[in-house]
Amino acid sequence: MRSLFHVIVALLALTAASGCAARTPPQVTPAASRSSTSTAVDAIGDLKAFEGTLGGEQTQNFLRYSARISSDERCYFTGKLELPQLYSGLKLAREDEARCMARATASDVFFYPVQAVASGEETITVGLAAAPAERLLMVVPHEDFHNQIQSLGLAADVAESAATLVGFLTASGFAREKFGEDSIAFRTLQGDIGLFLQKSIIVNRYYERVRDIYALFREGSLTQEKALDKKAEAFSDLELECSAITPDPVSFNKCPAAMNNAGLAFDRTYTRDYPFMHDVYVRLGRDPAAVVPALKDLLMQWPGP
Repeated sequence: MRSLFHVIVALLALTAASGCAARTPPQVTPAASRSSTSTAVDAIGDLKAFEGTLGGEQTQNFLRYSARISSDERCYFTGKLELPQLYSGLKLAREDEARCMARATASDVFFYPVQAVASGEETITVGLAAAPAERLLMVVPHEDFHNQIQSLGLAADVAESAATLVGFLTASGFAREKFGEDSIAFRTLQGDIGLFLQKSIIVNRYYERVRDIYALFREGSLTQEKALDKKAEAFSDLELECSAITPDPVSFNKCPAAMNNAGLAFDRTYTRDYPFMHDVYVRLGRDPAAVVPALKDLLMQWPGP
């Protein structure tokens, strides 16, 4: 089994041999009427072109506006003492928030109005257009990365962790070029790369803690009442610890959106492999032009020898 050091050396050689794609901004169809005056929305075409300089292949995502508030309304839910490994293990119903929350008596639920989905032809929804500029700058390359050939067929945790890092790197690199190194957008997006690492370490640790509680319950070492008490204590500790992350990130939530099994399994999908992806980022000099192509090559070989 090759060490991470040898993987990085090989990826550095491949990255050095690769060139940047041409920068021709795709045409974004103007909105018939749009209340948002976000500079980030107006810069989507240039942002997508910037993805090409990092080795990204163009997609048809975010070239048109839509009148939809969100791309999808999803209700994720699972048992009170069940913790799936990933969001793909959660039960899913497409329903509004009221119907979703009605499930909370019997299940742990997480209602998620999705701003964008990596369909390959996703539109600019009303919710995405109204999001903070830093959030929008990260979401566009994140979803576009899911449609790269290197991401297809990957396990959800690997794909989401890689796409999250690529989203941060592309957004921060673009903000530096577009708005300057002294801009709030660049400084906050650059900071979010490390802040998400902090969140990942916390979420991964509490995932294991809650998982172990349920394992003891299943083997009969804990009663249901005791397991629920330990669960409540674990989630209370998780909320205290993730809430203490400073400064506040601008492109993601520093705590799970739902402080229960559904919210934890959902966030775990994004955080499980992020520390590894972040290590690649550090070893390649924190340079988006080196890291993004290297990650794409790494994912083509995943899980590798």
